[in-house]
Amino acid sequence: MEKRADVKLLGTKESIFTQRIVWALKLKGICYEFIKQDFSSRSSPLLVELNPVYNKVPVIVHAGKSLAESLVILEYIEEIWPFNPIFPVDPFERASVRFWAKFIDGKFYEAAKKAFFSSGKTKAEAVESVAEGLHLLEGQIIGKKFFGGEKIGYLDIIAGWIAYWFQYVEEIGEFKAMDTRKYPYLHAWINNFIQVPIVQESLPTPDVVKAAFSGFKDAAALAGA
Repeated sequence: MEKRADVKLLGTKESIFTQRIVWALKLKGICYEFIKQDFSSRSSPLLVELNPVYNKVPVIVHAGKSLAESLVILEYIEEIWPFNPIFPVDPFERASVRFWAKFIDGKFYEAAKKAFFSSGKTKAEAVESVAEGLHLLEGQIIGKKFFGGEKIGYLDIIAGWIAYWFQYVEEIGEFKAMDTRKYPYLHAWINNFIQVPIVQESLPTPDVVKAAFSGFKDAAALAGA
């Protein structure tokens, strides 16, 4: 049964970063109000008011106070509602998942973005970096159903976009790095992750995701023209 809480979440269903917060709140059984934002615009007056630094989603509002940035929000959620924990109990394991979360949001994400937007030699080098990242993540999932063990946890939530959005990053970005033969354990994790009910019910449709990514690509091409 969901616990009642004074929580509002500003986001979009297309956003990989918004979905992280949705999954965490649902895993903990926290009721929240979802305030949908326009995915193609950062000019929402409410969004500017609550996240004046970046003007982007997600933003969580709890007890009248707002927080931005998905990693920060997830840490806050865990501290405020420690039941149904998403972080490991062991201090070393907690530090380890934070390390890999930063890797995914840093080096891996930036390589995928470069592969998506670039061309030629720059694209080829970026795709190679993406493949290296997938290889490293493969090593972290061997012998486990989820990065969190037998149930999804913090690192699964952070890596969740790879399980669903990444295929469309490849399709619209016109490159291929994911290989089920090279990364069988990562592939198994993807299947396990997207079948989790709270994940499955919140995923945007392929058409919505592809339209969003195509919009990114078109905007970048227009800006570079």
